[in-house]
Amino acid sequence: MAALLGRDLLSLADISPTELQELLQLATQLKSQQLKLQCNKVLGLLFSKASTRTRVSFTVAMYQLGGQVIDLNPNVTQVSRGEPLQDTARVLERYLDILAIRTFAQQDLETFAHYAKIPVINALTDAEHPCQVLADLLTIQETFNSLAGLTLTYVGDGNNMANSLMLGCALVGMNVRIATPSGYEPDSKIVEQARAIANNKTEVLVTHDPELAAKGSAVLYTDVWASMGQEAEADNRMPIFQPYQISEQLLSLAQPEAIVLHCLPAHRGEEITEAVIEGSQSRVWEQAENRLHAQKALLASILGAE
Repeated sequence: MAALLGRDLLSLADISPTELQELLQLATQLKSQQLKLQCNKVLGLLFSKASTRTRVSFTVAMYQLGGQVIDLNPNVTQVSRGEPLQDTARVLERYLDILAIRTFAQQDLETFAHYAKIPVINALTDAEHPCQVLADLLTIQETFNSLAGLTLTYVGDGNNMANSLMLGCALVGMNVRIATPSGYEPDSKIVEQARAIANNKTEVLVTHDPELAAKGSAVLYTDVWASMGQEAEADNRMPIFQPYQISEQLLSLAQPEAIVLHCLPAHRGEEITEAVIEGSQSRVWEQAENRLHAQKALLASILGAE
């Protein structure tokens, strides 16, 4: 993975189809312990949003590689007191080897990456969640042995997950269908970006019909109906999004061997039923575990672990 050495990952569109496949292969080797890598480097976590899986998986991944982690909570740094992002970036680059940022605006992430000479990883913004999709694709690949030609259906809010899933699926040759209520569609620029990557070889469909989208799909995927920062809208969204719940009925429209994914945290009884998330077709916990292996592969590749 020398191709990723020293590079940022701000969007899945930053890497090529070959680089993505190689990342997934490396993650598989690290998970199975066929390969063990060491990297005595320091990772900084600058997280402005709450996190369980991202924070813990990045931390454990770096420790398992033999590195160190510094948790840069904005509330106890000068970021919370208005220090310009470019100033913080130029200071942190002198202490750290790599920085993972979880924030709201994609532009803030890009500002950090512009001013910091160290690699910067998107650990979630309102626009994208690329590291989650690395784990998603690893989980799907483990289930079906290959990715090309499969169909993934995402139902719910056209949020950062929908955006990154479109890009990730297009890169690996999967069909992707995004079903949202009217007015909640994914970013139109990212839709076009994904279609350009797919180059008419696979489908990138945006629809308002969840049943049409789910029919014959190999993967059903959902996320909360109100993302972080949208909590005040949750009650108003509930009736709008109810038809987009992954229920046993919706799952019955997919392939018999279809699996169900959720990036978590889940609101059971809202975007997904208790029966589905705890059912035999759920791969949610494997998916959560794979955050560790996918991100370890990403860190090892960018930092040049040996």
